[in-house]
Amino acid sequence: MKKTIIITGGAGFIGSHVTRLFVKKYSDYQIINLDALTYAGNLENLTDIEKCSNYKFVKGDITNEETIRSIFNEYSIDGVIHLAAESHVDRSISEPMAFIKTNILGTTILLNAAKLHWKDNFVGKLFYHISTDEVYGSLGAEGLFTEETSYDPRSPYSASKASSDHLVRAYHHTYGLPVVISNCSNNYGPNHFPEKLIPLAINNIKKNKPIPVYGKGENVRDWLFVEDHAAAIDLVFHKGKQGETYNIGGNNEWTNIDLIKLLCRIMDTKLNRPIGESEKLITYVKDRAGHDLRYAIDSSKLQNELGWKPSLQFEEGLTKTVDWYLSNQKWLDDIVSGNYQQYYNEQYQNR
Repeated sequence: MKKTIIITGGAGFIGSHVTRLFVKKYSDYQIINLDALTYAGNLENLTDIEKCSNYKFVKGDITNEETIRSIFNEYSIDGVIHLAAESHVDRSISEPMAFIKTNILGTTILLNAAKLHWKDNFVGKLFYHISTDEVYGSLGAEGLFTEETSYDPRSPYSASKASSDHLVRAYHHTYGLPVVISNCSNNYGPNHFPEKLIPLAINNIKKNKPIPVYGKGENVRDWLFVEDHAAAIDLVFHKGKQGETYNIGGNNEWTNIDLIKLLCRIMDTKLNRPIGESEKLITYVKDRAGHDLRYAIDSSKLQNELGWKPSLQFEEGLTKTVDWYLSNQKWLDDIVSGNYQQYYNEQYQNR
């Protein structure tokens, strides 16, 4: 194989799309999918590639130093695409230590393993760290996050990701480790765990359950279709300049309430309900603690230097997402019931 690449968190939402893209596009790469299969990791996301000769799944936790070092040695890793992270803000507010452990300690263990395995021979090697726009804090009504925006994290989640970003840069400047970083806006699309806003709303609308909206729904997010994000990761991995940061955004700002109303209209059409019927399910709930008002990404550096741009307008991408969820009810039922966690035991553990 030309390269052996480890994708951490490769069974998760974004990770599964990146894993699929690399396995299918680069037949001369050995792709190692490392995932601890916590609640958000789901091997059912990858059933279409699990028998590919250039794909291997390894169950493991990035916070286990012995496991990570043995994987680097056994597979002679050339590149790391680091997606494994605790990522749900609400969970970070109630359980901050899990985020400190995975996002900070886990990233450091990976960095140490790469440094130790590659020693001073960094030719053809790369540590690619995927982060979030939330490290930049909150915007007012105007302005965009750029790669030069100062960090101002507001939640335990974003603070843990900011710390991991700083550690990756520190290993580059101190040890010469070849790294790139990207910071992305909110992703949406197929295979998204239904605690997140869009899949939660789709599932609740279908079941005629209340759609919870924080505060007055005025918070603004920039939405990025997950397959566009995977394509950007591919470009940054292969063409990004070492030591650089690239912002990845959808150029697609929506208030939460406008997004939910659009989603309700799409669902009404798909479910043959009267238009406006699903909007009656909208239920305003107490706002999240420290809820950032607005995120918006300036991705012009990525577009100008590497030629990337989003492929879908939001309504098109949202419709495509709805169609996927409505066509994959078993996947969603397995997630909600917890049965998805049995897939590993059935397909891997008993081999």
